[in-house]
Amino acid sequence: MNIDVIIPVYRPDGKLTELISRLQDQTRPVRDIILMNTEESLFEEFARRTEFWKKFSMVKIWHVSKREFDHGGTRHAGVQHSDAEIFVTMTQDAMPADRDLILNLTRRLEGNTAAAYARQLPSAHSSLPERISRAFNYPEQSRLKSSADLDTLGIKTFFCSNVCAAYRRDIYDELGGFIRHTIFNEDMIYAADAVRAGYAIAYEADARVIHSHDYTNLQQLHRNFDLGVSQADHPEVFRGVPSEGEGMKMVREVFKQMRIQGKLYRFPGFCIQCGFRYTGYLLGKHYRRLPRRWILALTGNREYWK
Repeated sequence: MNIDVIIPVYRPDGKLTELISRLQDQTRPVRDIILMNTEESLFEEFARRTEFWKKFSMVKIWHVSKREFDHGGTRHAGVQHSDAEIFVTMTQDAMPADRDLILNLTRRLEGNTAAAYARQLPSAHSSLPERISRAFNYPEQSRLKSSADLDTLGIKTFFCSNVCAAYRRDIYDELGGFIRHTIFNEDMIYAADAVRAGYAIAYEADARVIHSHDYTNLQQLHRNFDLGVSQADHPEVFRGVPSEGEGMKMVREVFKQMRIQGKLYRFPGFCIQCGFRYTGYLLGKHYRRLPRRWILALTGNREYWK
C-alpha cells in the first residue's frame, strides 16, 4: 500500500531537511514527499543555500502565493497531487521521534477507521506548562474514537491534528476532503464529518513526533482568536460540543502537576496566559460583532480576511 506525505512549507529552514531525511529512513517506506510551498522565491533561496535538490531530488513541490494559502484548501490541493491509498499530513516543524512513526501511525487504518493522528512530544527546551499540556492532550494510551464517545469525550471526539495525521484516501474522497477555505481547524472539521458519517478516528500514542511551541501571551491571543473564529464559522461541527470544559480540565491538570513538582510559583504566570487564551477565544467566537480593524489586529492570519 503506497503512502505519500504532504507538508505545507513556509520560510523553510534546517528542520525541513532533517524532517525529510527522517521520513526517508522510516521502517514503513514513504513513496512521495509532496511540499506545498508558500512563496516560490523564499524556497528558491533556501534551496540554493542548502543544495536541497542535490540531496532530495525525489521530493515533489508545488508553489502558492501567501494570498492563496489556506489551511484546508492548500492541503487538499496537495492531496490532489497524490494517488496513494494513504496520505500523511505533517507540518514542517514536526520531527519524527523514531523510525517507526509511519508504521505505527498507519497500522489501524482499516475497517471503519478514517484517520489516525500521532502523539506530540515536547522538545527538550519546552517550558513546564507546555510539557504538561502536551502530556494532557497527547496521553500515553492509544484510543479509537467514534460517535459513541460523544457523551463522554465531548469535543475531543473530533480531535485530530494535521501536525501529523494519516488519512485513508477512499474515505477522504467519499467525504469530500478538507474544507477548502478555513482559518483553522481543517483537521477537526474533517474528523467531525467522518465521525458523524459513522467512521472512527484513531489516536496512535506509539506514533510520536516532537512538536511544541512556547507561545507568548499575545501569540496565544491571536491563535485562540482564530480558533474561536473557526468554531463560529462552523456551528454544524461545534454546536453542542463546547470546548471550554476541556480548557478547565487542563488548568486543573497543570495546577496538579506543578504542585507535585514543587513549582506552584509558576502557576500565576500560567493563569495569565490562560486569560489571554480565553479572551482571544471569546472574541473570535463573536468576531461578527467586532469592527474590521479589531479583527485584523486580533487574528494570526491576516491573509484569510483578504
